[in-house]
Formats: sequence, structure tokens, C-alpha cells
Amino acid sequence: MPRYAIRLQELTKDFPVGFWRPRPVRALDGVSLEVEPGEVLGFLGPNGAGKTTTLKLLMQLIYPTSGRAEILGRPAGDVEARRRLGYLPEQPYFYDNLTAEELLVYFGRLFGLSAHDARSRAATLLDRVGLGAARRWQLRKYSKGMLQRVGIAQALVNDPEVLFLDEPMSGLDPVGRRDTRELIRALKHEGRTVFFSSHILSDAEALCSRVAILVKGRLVATGRLADLAFEILGWELIVTGTDDGILTVLGLDAVTTVADGRFVINLPVDRPPDQLLPELGRHGLRVVSLTPRHESLEEFFMRLVEHPQETAS
Repeated sequence: MPRYAIRLQELTKDFPVGFWRPRPVRALDGVSLEVEPGEVLGFLGPNGAGKTTTLKLLMQLIYPTSGRAEILGRPAGDVEARRRLGYLPEQPYFYDNLTAEELLVYFGRLFGLSAHDARSRAATLLDRVGLGAARRWQLRKYSKGMLQRVGIAQALVNDPEVLFLDEPMSGLDPVGRRDTRELIRALKHEGRTVFFSSHILSDAEALCSRVAILVKGRLVATGRLADLAFEILGWELIVTGTDDGILTVLGLDAVTTVADGRFVINLPVDRPPDQLLPELGRHGLRVVSLTPRHESLEEFFMRLVEHPQETAS
């Protein structure tokens, strides 16, 4: 078993732009990243950040200007590695005269499954993505969200160890997004590695133990959500032992009464709680809890997009 399921080393991609005298434009700039087996990594960034370029490089649909990428310890594009991975492109397009069942059987046969095994695999996967009742509909009759579900199913045809999903929630309604999140969680519990790009931060926050944030082709932050440098926006202080009149005397405006005579005090970032605690004690208040209020993943993401020089890890 290789140390990393996916490894990028100084991966760089330039595209020529212009007709008469094309000049190189850097879409990806020296990205280095490791993903461990069984990990779900969210690859985040605004439109045009280079997420899809990275996935195409990993799939060898395009080739790097410099640097290298490995999948399961083998160079990207290696036939043995490709047999063990699944891929959902950002905008999948399938033969729309086929039914969903016929399409998956076709892909299963390409992976070397027998006709019987391919049909069985297709039925299982279509049930898993919620399309069992529509398996014999032609794909031209499918909605965008249904096609996205078919795309997820085709990425699983070969029972892959590593999955690359480019915007897997695109076009899905709330039920479809919920089902896809549950599917990704199940894949993680099965020990598979999932690398998915997204700009829907709530999905990444719900699914990923680690994220990587790409801005203008550069990796500006990577790490577990618990370890990223989220700014402190203030503190939430819960106290008991007095009434809200005492809190007003202390000059605390953001006070909420909760059950059992407790009060919640929201302190701004410019009022450190260590200066306030002795004063609260003198007024007969007992501190129940003190919790910092950090910026959300979305706020952290937007700060890095607007100020990419503030890299974090």
C-alpha cells in the first residue's frame, strides 16, 4: 500500500493564449499536495481557480508544463492506476440514446466485467444513486440532476479505490445533495479515497476532514478544518448566579437569557474575556462556559480569495 493515495509535486500548467503571438497564461502554479488513503479531501476554490485543470491533469486529459502527479504510488496515467480509480467530470456527457442501465453495462464491459456481472453491477449502482425506477429511460429524458446521479454511478462501476469528483453536487436538488453526501460518507467508511472539487462550502464542511483551497492557480491553504487558522471573531460567555440587571451595569449589550437562570454574553473581539472574568466574579456571577467564536469556513474562504497573500496551513 503506497504512503499516499494521491500526490502532487510542484504541478504547473501553462496554456497558450492568443492567435498571432500566443503568450503562456499560468492556470496552475506549483501545487504540491498529498492525500492519504481513505481520506475525503475537499478541493475548494472560486470559478477559474484551477480546480478542473488539476483534475484533468490527474486524469491525463491534459499534460503538465512541469511537476508531476502520482495516484496510488504510480504516475498519473499509468494503466494499473487507472483501473483502480473513478472519475466524474464537471459536465458529464453520455450517449443520450442509451438507457442508464445500458450505459453502465457498457462501461462495466469496458472494465472487463462479464455481461452478467455488468448488468448486476448496473442495477446495484442505479439503486444506490436513487435511479432504480428510471433505469430503462433513455438518458435524453433525464434532468440535469438525474444525469449527475448517472455520472456518480459510472464513476463507481469498476469498484474504485480512488474517486475524483468534479463538482459532484452540481445540478442536484436538496434531496439529491443530501443523498450524494450520504453516498460520499459511505464511500469513506468503505475505506475509499475521495478527492472532490466544489465551491459549495457547506458540503465540504459537512464531509471533509481536510480541505485544500486554491486561488488563482496557487494553493493558499491546506489542512484539517480543526487546524486551519480561522480568525477569532469574539467569545460566547455563559454565566449564572445573577439577573440581567447586573449584566447591564457591566455594559454588556449582547445578552440573551436562557433556561435555568443562565445568561449568554457575546463579547466582541476587542474585549478580551480575561479582563472581564474578575469583574463578573465580584458581581456574584459564576462562569459556566467560555467559547471562542471563529469565522466559518465560508468566511475563511472569502478572506483568502480576497487576500490570497494571507496563506494558511
